[in-house]
Amino acid sequence: MTAAVAGASGYAGGELLRLLLGHPSLEVGVLAAGSSAGLPVTDLHPQLPALADRVFAATDADALAGSDVLFLALPHGESGPLAAQLPPDLPVVDLGADFRLADPVAWQRFYGTPYAGQWPYGLPELFRDDLRGATRIANPGCYPTAVALALAPLLAARLVDPADLVVVAASGTSGAGRSARAALLGSEVMGDLAAYKVGAHQHTPEIRQTLGRAAGADVSLSFTPVLAPMPRGILATCTARTTATEDELRAALAEQYADEPFVHVLPAGRWPHTAATAGSNACQLQVTVDADAGRAVVVSAIDNLGKGAAGQALQCANLVLGLDEVAGLSSAGVAP
Repeated sequence: MTAAVAGASGYAGGELLRLLLGHPSLEVGVLAAGSSAGLPVTDLHPQLPALADRVFAATDADALAGSDVLFLALPHGESGPLAAQLPPDLPVVDLGADFRLADPVAWQRFYGTPYAGQWPYGLPELFRDDLRGATRIANPGCYPTAVALALAPLLAARLVDPADLVVVAASGTSGAGRSARAALLGSEVMGDLAAYKVGAHQHTPEIRQTLGRAAGADVSLSFTPVLAPMPRGILATCTARTTATEDELRAALAEQYADEPFVHVLPAGRWPHTAATAGSNACQLQVTVDADAGRAVVVSAIDNLGKGAAGQALQCANLVLGLDEVAGLSSAGVAP
């Protein structure tokens, strides 16, 4: 089976190509890259010598439709128009935001482009049954993945208050994409931490939507993203008011993820590290109770390009294609 990638020149696209090269059942097909069409793949992805003879193609719907599965790793707002030109039976996994939100008003407020609709949400550990047999998958965002895996089981078990959720999450610079920006220069980010888009990040409605689905009710969320001086990784500190004990919280997480190959609830006292998830499709979780504040504290670590993007997209594609869900993926990180 062949896998095509539109937006193959970006960071998520490059990570997806790396994973596809190690997949036992998928071969790399058409690699489209818009403004990079005509460039050798290794000009932008020198880490992929197996693709040294490949050149990025123009983004053409007919060419992409000849694959067995298509990944869209395009900027937000570009997947919708392209998807409308594709045959309905072609399996498509969109790594962008175009089809994640159910609310057109929320889409317009945070993205400002025409609303494209909603596809099944590709977070297998929480919504696996929605994905089997689907031909269209909306891959979750990186921050929403880290936060949902941390809080959804506690909300579903009614162990935390959905009206009082606070998340502060730090992300590596690759989460901002490959486009050149002065604020992302090495000299600007090294030795620095900076909050950004406070109270207005585009992932906020997606996080609310996913946590609200788990809680069975609307949630109140304060979300503060932080840019960290590292290329990849997310560390999310998620808190909520609770009267539960640490054992009860841990039991809820352990029950939800007992049979999940990529989500690891760490032993008590050991806290997640972004480096431990780098290059993997893993999520590390730890939970405790801040007794003085009456709050549950869940810390989540993922690779924003792995479980937060390309790894999760491949996990979803495996499900859609009837392949082993873990094919081509690993829960082992690269450290140091």
